[in-house]
Amino acid sequence: MFERFGDLPLHVLVIHLAVVVLPVSALTVLVFALVPRWRWFLRWPALVLGVGALVCAYVAKESGEAFVAAVPTLQKAVELHETRGNLLFWYVLIFTIVAIASFFLLSGPSALASGKGAKATKSRPLEIVVQAAVVVIAVLVIWQTIRTGDAGAKAVWTGQLPPK
Repeated sequence: MFERFGDLPLHVLVIHLAVVVLPVSALTVLVFALVPRWRWFLRWPALVLGVGALVCAYVAKESGEAFVAAVPTLQKAVELHETRGNLLFWYVLIFTIVAIASFFLLSGPSALASGKGAKATKSRPLEIVVQAAVVVIAVLVIWQTIRTGDAGAKAVWTGQLPPK
C-alpha cells in the first residue's frame, strides 16, 4: 500500500509534502499559541495542520520502510535517515497531541464583533504550560525535519553529483 504511486516510489513524493507541511504546521501552531489576538483566525488551521502533520509523517515513515523493503540494497545507505525519521515521527505524534490540547485549552477572542464565541481563560498557569509545550515541540519538529531531510539527501546524493 505504501510502496508506489503510479510508477514512482511513494516515499519520494510524500517527503516533499512532509518537508513543507511539518514546518508550516509547527509555525502555525507556534503563532497560534504565542499570539492570543490571532487565535480566532488560527484556531482551526492550527488543528487541521497539526493533525495533517501526523498523517504526513506516518505516510512518509511507512512509505520509506516499504521503499527499503523493495530495494534492500538501500538499507545501509539510509540507516541514519531512517533512525532520524523514526524519531521525527514520535516528535510529530507528541506535537499533534499538543496542538489538539492547545486548540481546546488556549483562550482567545472571537472573530465576531459582538465577541460571541470567545474562549475564556480556563487557567492562566495551564495556558503557560501549553504555550511552553508548543514552543518546545514545534522547535523540535522543525529541527528534526531538517536533520532527517539532510540525512536522506546525503544518502541519495553523496557521490552522485559532479565535482565543483
